[in-house]
Amino acid sequence: MTMSTPRQIENSAAATGTKPHITRVELIWQEKEIEFWLRFGHPRAEQIVDAHRRVVGFAPGAIFAFVRWHANEYGTIASHLTIACAVRTCDPCQSHPFIDPGAEILLKLDGWPRVTRALEAIDVIEAMDISPEDVAPDHWRHLHHRLAAREAPRGYSRLRHAAWLKRRELER
Repeated sequence: MTMSTPRQIENSAAATGTKPHITRVELIWQEKEIEFWLRFGHPRAEQIVDAHRRVVGFAPGAIFAFVRWHANEYGTIASHLTIACAVRTCDPCQSHPFIDPGAEILLKLDGWPRVTRALEAIDVIEAMDISPEDVAPDHWRHLHHRLAAREAPRGYSRLRHAAWLKRRELER
């Protein structure tokens, strides 16, 4: 898959007179100190800033999981998981650190125990051969609310996924 940089997308959009619709996510990797990475999602663009940073871009409607982790010499000091849906530039959205211009936030969890439970839920979905970016957005919202309340979430099933795919097809 060939990736274009956000600058190339902006240049081609300027040539055609349209504004690009891309949600940018800044990823940082400084081993055992700061690690911002994608758990899932298919970026449409990528720009390498330097040896430790890159920026990826998502098309409107793309769902992705963004993990932020910080540590010091004593261990983990912060961990965050956000599952978001990229929006068009003109659409209303929620601001979020390292996501520009923002996104529709489907799930936002802090603290390693909750983040771990959400990552395990993603693993279960992948074990069913379902791509997490194709999962019903309502499931991510449900997972957020249940884990934030320290309750057990309902599992995602193939039947529920099939129903979501049919509903999405009808909405198009």
